[in-house]
Amino acid sequence: MPGVGLNAADVLVVGAGASGLAAAIEAAATGASVLVLEKNAVPGGSSRLSVGSINAAGSRLQRRAGIVDTPDEHFDDMAHFVGAFGAQENLALRRLLVDHAAETLHWLMSLGLSFYGPTADPPHRHPRMHNVLPNSSAYPHYLWKEARRRGVQMSCNTEVLELIQASDGGVSGVVARVAGQRTEIAARLGVVLCAGDYSNGAAMKARFRPELAPVPGVNPSATGDGHRMAEAIGARIVNGEVVYGPGLRFGPPARPSLLQRLPPSWGLGKLMSLALAVLPARLFRPFVMSFMTASLGPEPSLLKSGAMLVNSLGERFVDEQQAPGLAIAAQPGGQAWLLLHDALARRYSAPPHVVSTAPGVAFAYLPDYRRHRKDLYRSAATPGELARATGLPAPALERVLSARGEQGPWHALGPLEARIVITDGGLAVNSSHQVLRGDGSVIARLYAAGAAGQGGALLAGNGHHICWAVTSGRRAGRFAAGAPS
Repeated sequence: MPGVGLNAADVLVVGAGASGLAAAIEAAATGASVLVLEKNAVPGGSSRLSVGSINAAGSRLQRRAGIVDTPDEHFDDMAHFVGAFGAQENLALRRLLVDHAAETLHWLMSLGLSFYGPTADPPHRHPRMHNVLPNSSAYPHYLWKEARRRGVQMSCNTEVLELIQASDGGVSGVVARVAGQRTEIAARLGVVLCAGDYSNGAAMKARFRPELAPVPGVNPSATGDGHRMAEAIGARIVNGEVVYGPGLRFGPPARPSLLQRLPPSWGLGKLMSLALAVLPARLFRPFVMSFMTASLGPEPSLLKSGAMLVNSLGERFVDEQQAPGLAIAAQPGGQAWLLLHDALARRYSAPPHVVSTAPGVAFAYLPDYRRHRKDLYRSAATPGELARATGLPAPALERVLSARGEQGPWHALGPLEARIVITDGGLAVNSSHQVLRGDGSVIARLYAAGAAGQGGALLAGNGHHICWAVTSGRRAGRFAAGAPS
């Protein structure tokens, strides 16, 4: 393998999420030297923060369960999710995703990841949701383990600032900040941009969806660096206005849940998969709830059923029947509290009325929050007592609750915040994941994968983004190293 250091490598990969690590592995598998540049202290990116599920048709797990499914059916089912943006989707990339999804799942399993399922996820016509075990940290753990085995080098706390253009207009390397110094790093074969989306990039959101600019993203480091650097040398962004959110999220617990703390070992994943398949679900429900109540927000149906929102001043500020995300983001501290009268609380304590849903995994009800998120849940017999329990101003809260004319005791969940979940705008790419200029020509030696290289594919619905990240990352890494797909 040719030499690799902080001055040059055959292939440079920008970003160490699922797409970047997959790209690095496949590029290194060709014999190329690979250097991954990651601006955070550890690898993982948005994949570490995800639920981690993959929708795939024709998998071994489906066949084992007697499920007959095809990529053609998966392709058609994805159309149910695209909504008003359907006319502008890159169908060729949707086709590429569904045709490679099962292969991607099997490849991840070959690296040591374990999956439970497949489970149903309507309106998909077949159960094709494969849920990672024990948690999404398995992605960076096993991908980076394989990358190291292949000889990949990584430089963390390294921010890539710009792309270096060669005399032919293509890319010959990057400028990065290494140990506080601007450093030029050459790429002998190619650069793969895997820098994530722009869900926390205020300037890019202001450009494409100005009303969402002040709403933070779930991933603080997803600032659209790859999009910005590629645009600076002539690349084009496709579907920049496709932004998911603002979604409602409860603040994370001070201490990660048990499920989030579990090590992503091969043995534990296999044990959990076997146990979920053969033992009663009730035995694992408390375990799964510790994840759900730490990572998910309330379902819209809760607000439509009569739950009320108040801000940190104890004031009602929005019509809860409308999407409240923007209004919450504009409140003091960007926070709100959900208030439920007792009859509504009882209603959302049992099926079919759920507070939160992890598709294909489980449902969480109000008692689950009372048990697993004592930091979020409060109840009291009177408005004054609820004000003391939550720290909200008593006069305002009493005024708001009295105006509703409903009976206590009262229940509160909060604080609640609005977050941009993910963006689907990506750099225009061809089927070889080469980045394209505005006129459709290829920028030589520049590739993009994951959210940065989404190319017009619309990945709404569960289990598609991380599948695209790994699928496109693998392919882009091979192409960047000069290998056939």
